[in-house]
Amino acid sequence: MAKTIVVKQIGSPIRRPAVQRATLKGLGLNKMHRVRELEDTPAVRGMVAKIPHLVEIVEERG
Repeated sequence: MAKTIVVKQIGSPIRRPAVQRATLKGLGLNKMHRVRELEDTPAVRGMVAKIPHLVEIVEERG
């Protein structure tokens, strides 16, 4: 089974650069307090690292 991480959106994309909004959409998040379980890959980790003020890692599974 692949490792996964649970990511929660904690910040609003309003008045943020378009790149940060696009990163949120790429993670499958677009509304406050939405939670997604994503595969733990370097690409996903990099996206989360680019917007640490908008998302938090709730849990690491696997």
